[in-house]
Amino acid sequence: MIRRVALACSLAVSLSVVSCSLPRPNHPVIGAKNFTEQVILGELLAQEIEARSGLKVERRFYLAGSYICNQALVAGRIDAYVEYTGTALTAILKQPVDRNPEAVLQTVRRLYASRYGITVAEPLGFENTFAMVIRGDDARRLHLATLSQAAPYAPQWRLGVGYEFEQRPDGLPGLSAAYNLHFAGPPRTMDLGLLYRALNANQVDMIAANSTDGPIQAFGLVALQDDRHYFPPYDAVPLVRDDALRRWPQIGAALHALAGKITADDMRAMNEAVDGQHRDPAEVVREFRVTKGI
Repeated sequence: MIRRVALACSLAVSLSVVSCSLPRPNHPVIGAKNFTEQVILGELLAQEIEARSGLKVERRFYLAGSYICNQALVAGRIDAYVEYTGTALTAILKQPVDRNPEAVLQTVRRLYASRYGITVAEPLGFENTFAMVIRGDDARRLHLATLSQAAPYAPQWRLGVGYEFEQRPDGLPGLSAAYNLHFAGPPRTMDLGLLYRALNANQVDMIAANSTDGPIQAFGLVALQDDRHYFPPYDAVPLVRDDALRRWPQIGAALHALAGKITADDMRAMNEAVDGQHRDPAEVVREFRVTKGI
């Protein structure tokens, strides 16, 4: 009797799981993390796929960080998103830091294919590495251009970081060890979009930002040079599920058309157009595609 009850309960749970599972949409789904550059890149993938295939593309943007996007991709809730090779290598695939861009790309390709059935497409053409950013006035007053030069002043400074950077293996712990960086108290963690506001308001004195952020130039800030070459390469690459490529081969053609088309200056300009000028990301992407002839 107990076995029959257990079997009945097990069957009920299984039926519940099946009935609650979402049906696969009959169109590609593009994802993005929760910051401006990712939304722009997600929109770029979506527009290019729509233009080359006539397919309707669903956007699922603002999916928190790398872990959530990767889980959504592996589970089939999205079909593609743009990742950065160094992030993929260390934060997702849990591999040792490697500073050779081509070696990192090949390792990432091999492991995504073997573990997840995911293709790493050709790089989009730019790198978005971490940038340790300070106010321009501080850089000029103290004559700072590199992280090594800034390290002696760090004990007097407050640090602001995003939630991932504080814990990830290519983030704060390793950077602190590489440069002997020690700050005035634990870092203040906040959403990436709030970092520049906190820096400009003197709530923090250094932030862990991204090298392609528009506000660096717009606010006259200084990104300190990683003179000890701590950070691995962070080339932007689309990740796409193999079953999505089989189902919609046009996706492959769209990704090939975007390969090598975006420079770091292009990305900074688009980021600033959205963040600084408050323009619609879809409009900014359409304008970029016309300018590039894609």
